[in-house]
Amino acid sequence: MYIYNITTKVGWSIQEDWVKWMKETHIPEIMQTGCFTEHRFVQLLETDESEGPTYATQFHAPSLEAYNTYLSQFAPALRSDAIKKWGDHFIGFRSLMKLVH
Repeated sequence: MYIYNITTKVGWSIQEDWVKWMKETHIPEIMQTGCFTEHRFVQLLETDESEGPTYATQFHAPSLEAYNTYLSQFAPALRSDAIKKWGDHFIGFRSLMKLVH
């Protein structure tokens, strides 16, 4: 299994609305692609929150093919939607991890 992790620092001015949007809109849209089997949405603790809180969203992909399908067919439009909605009030980075048995 592969875990697609998105870590995002969000400005205080949008934090409440952003969390609501993530839970009600963005995460459901990503899950509707069919590329992931489950997700987790968490807030990082013990981080510098002077500019805002940090969150991580993890999506579990059953295969590398599913992850690559997401990247090629769905990610560009979904990323664009986030930038249009929130502008420069957030910053994020993405990573891919593999579950070790």
